[in-house]
Amino acid sequence: MDVLWICRLCSSCWKVIGEVKITSLSNRQYCVVLNPWVNSKPSLGKKELRKGEVSFFLKPGETLEAGIQNVIILGEEEALLLKAKENFLDEKKQQRLAGDRWMFYGSADYVPPVEVEIVEKRKSIPLDENEGIYVRDIKSGKVRMITGESCMLKPNEELWKKELPKVVEELLFKDRTDEEQKERDKTRVVTYRAPHNSAVQIYDYKEKKSRVVFGPELIMLGPDEQFTIISLSGDQPKRPHVIKALSLLLGPDFMTDIVIVETADHARLSLKLSYNWHFDIDRQNVNDAAKIFQVPDFVGDACKAIASRVRGAVASVSFDSFHKNSAKIIRQAVFGIEEGGKVRTSFVFNSNNLVITNIDIQSVEPVDQRTRDSLQKSVQLAIEITTKSQEAAARQESSRLEQEALGRLERQKISDEAEAEKARKHLIQLQAESAAVESTGQATAEAKARAEAASIEGEAAVKQAQSSANATKIKSEAELTTSKAKQIADIEHIKALNELEINKARSLAEIESNKFKQIVDAIGADTIRSMAEAGPAMQAKLLGGLGLKSFLITDGNSPINLFNTASGLIGGGAPQ
Repeated sequence: MDVLWICRLCSSCWKVIGEVKITSLSNRQYCVVLNPWVNSKPSLGKKELRKGEVSFFLKPGETLEAGIQNVIILGEEEALLLKAKENFLDEKKQQRLAGDRWMFYGSADYVPPVEVEIVEKRKSIPLDENEGIYVRDIKSGKVRMITGESCMLKPNEELWKKELPKVVEELLFKDRTDEEQKERDKTRVVTYRAPHNSAVQIYDYKEKKSRVVFGPELIMLGPDEQFTIISLSGDQPKRPHVIKALSLLLGPDFMTDIVIVETADHARLSLKLSYNWHFDIDRQNVNDAAKIFQVPDFVGDACKAIASRVRGAVASVSFDSFHKNSAKIIRQAVFGIEEGGKVRTSFVFNSNNLVITNIDIQSVEPVDQRTRDSLQKSVQLAIEITTKSQEAAARQESSRLEQEALGRLERQKISDEAEAEKARKHLIQLQAESAAVESTGQATAEAKARAEAASIEGEAAVKQAQSSANATKIKSEAELTTSKAKQIADIEHIKALNELEINKARSLAEIESNKFKQIVDAIGADTIRSMAEAGPAMQAKLLGGLGLKSFLITDGNSPINLFNTASGLIGGGAPQ
């Protein structure tokens, strides 16, 4: 329902000022009324908090400060930063002085009293191990870094924005493509991913000391730390402050420079040189690690030092000598020579442990046009001389190869003739063998022919014999029977005679054996031994006494001629 504001000017008239609508608050709403009526009187300059559930009409002069507002609902990870505008006792009967700041933590509902100002609503900030924020204490001004935990700011703390130089901002975000990441959240901890095999120097302005971080590593800047910006020379020839970087690569890598030199005979040359380099450091040694940043522009410093050595070495030799021995002269000038006369393998800058390991001469060009023309002529002349020498060498080599070929041909002819003679000899042998085989074959054929002829004749004779055999079979069988009986009788007669001769020979042999045994037994073994040991005359007497005309005793080892002995035995009388 609505009400009318009526101004009573006098007892007889009333004036309508305006129409007032009813204000209704739910149980989740509140409002602050300015200039409220207290005891039917307006209280100008005061405020009154009204909470729902309630309905009312605003009286003349009363207004709502910020309209109808909802009750503030706080979650478990939320809080309100409150500030007292005047002295009062809060709902916990705690005295609050004007200007005091404190926190109201959830989870809860909150309706701010009229004496309290809500500075801000805060939420707990969750942080990973690689995330962090900068927090500043507004009382002491100290800034600290919080990482790896969930953080709720205290009443006397606020987020602090870390400012970085523009060049650092550009280097940090030049590789990012996400549009949201182009603008850095300055309250977040500055992070930088150091590449592999690189070094990053960070300086703490509060502690006045630096630290070196080697990649790969995630670097998190403290509140008082700043990156050391590396400004290196670039281009060809080298110009300072061309390359800007936060990390210093440790190599191995190479750099290229163009050096203008002048020889002893005033020939100006442009040398394009490439140097292989790396930093030789001990990462565990802090002093050794910080040493690589002592030279701000190591590229320009190294190129200048090497160029100075090269100019000094080239200035002491003539153009022709340098043109022939450029690599040797430059390497000796840069690396130096050891005691044994051997060129060193590296050039070390002790100020920052930079090591130059190799020099590559990519090009050598004269600066003056006349020198270039003279060089071109000398090169053409050298090419002609080289070509002629190569032609002469080729002719000489061709002649030598021709002579060698002729020698090999003669040797091959001799070898071929010897092989031909061997082949001819083999052919003759084969011909002789073939003739022998041919003659043998002819004889064999003739023999086979004769054998076949004889076979035919034999077959004819057999047939004729078969024809005549049938006629003479009876006669032959009779004659055969007669002959068989006669032969059997002859065989029996011969067999009887043979048996008689065998018995006679066996009896004679037994008689001779017994006789010899009786003689030996009569003589005795001692007498025979004496006979063997006695001389020939004694042996003859003994034999004569024994009645033996001849007797032989031997051991079987000495050969004895018995050809004539048998002549006296065969056909002679019986042995005596």
